[in-house]
Amino acid sequence: MTALMPTYNRYPVAFERGEGARLFADDGREFIDFGAGIAVNSFGHAHPRLKVALEAQAEKLWHTSNLYHIPEGERLAQRLCAASFADLVFFNNSGAEAVETAIKTARKYHAAKGRPERYRVITFAGAFHGRTLATIAAGGKPQYMEGFGPACPGFDQVEPGDLEAAKAAITDETAAMLIEPVQGEGGIRVMDPQFLKGLRELCDEAGILLIFDEVQCGMGRTGRLFAHEWAGVKPDIMALAKALGGGFPIGACLATKDAAAGMTAGVHGSTFGGNPLAMAVGNAVMDIVEEPAFLEGVRAKAGRLNQKLAGLAASYPDVLAGVRGLGMMLGLECRVPNTEVARAAFEAGVLVVGAGGNVVRLAPPLTLENAEMDEGLARLDAACAALAEKRGEA
Repeated sequence: MTALMPTYNRYPVAFERGEGARLFADDGREFIDFGAGIAVNSFGHAHPRLKVALEAQAEKLWHTSNLYHIPEGERLAQRLCAASFADLVFFNNSGAEAVETAIKTARKYHAAKGRPERYRVITFAGAFHGRTLATIAAGGKPQYMEGFGPACPGFDQVEPGDLEAAKAAITDETAAMLIEPVQGEGGIRVMDPQFLKGLRELCDEAGILLIFDEVQCGMGRTGRLFAHEWAGVKPDIMALAKALGGGFPIGACLATKDAAAGMTAGVHGSTFGGNPLAMAVGNAVMDIVEEPAFLEGVRAKAGRLNQKLAGLAASYPDVLAGVRGLGMMLGLECRVPNTEVARAAFEAGVLVVGAGGNVVRLAPPLTLENAEMDEGLARLDAACAALAEKRGEA
């Protein structure tokens, strides 16, 4: 009998150790991890450089609070700004908090400029922005909002890719647009670069802010440091988390100086955000992704993985319909329920993650070795073969 709230349908396994792309269960089973904790463990499990950074900081200082300067946080913020469009950073503990900060920053921007009536945010169908009351309202999925009372006001949702609908949704109360350049939970849906450029133009014309949620698709996942780089579009505000800590809880809201004009002393805060432990690991992550050959290597691995997944889909047309995605953020389109594919993969010893649109999500470590990739793909092949045989018998 567990004392945990039953809010998860957990797989029957408990992991006790990880190494690279492999996880080892307490009952002796071994798995290839193609989920990476839902795009979190982008540098695999027990990466030596992250481990050294965490242990070194743990021996010195864990927490002081943001009442005082945290040098490692200053350093990480400067590095993120130097690598992006941003001038300023606010550190959180999670993606949902980072998105909440982004929403508050956009609203406060207009209030500081004497337009407090501009508080509404245009979002896009299929999005996932977190599990707080505001972020489930932003995502707009009824199954996440049911039973929690009236939806948090201030969000207007339109279909992604429909520029005219986005334009029509802008009113005198609109503060910003919020979008994932690549939807993760929504089914690995890559936003068209021209659509993102069109949103940038609409925001500029209307005097509103453009927010990118790169909690899942950022930090090298698509083969660029940030997914929006593929479109050549810069936001005013961006939310990061997941891979930024390589497994350690961390979130960040990045913004231009202008967009963050209203974020003055006392208007926002976080007890644990930017704590020394998280900042030490975040800087170690930046050390890795800023290595000259790292992102080039991710792009090469992504091309190899995409090609092999396409071959897998072609081999099992009754089970899989195709592959989509960008970089190492890929989705297998399923002809059978994606829950069946994920379960069969688990039983074959490879971990994948379900997503919307009957898609199975693959977001393996960016450090994935070819041997690990091939072994994971062989296990996926076995899972698909078992499902194909089952369908043939039916």
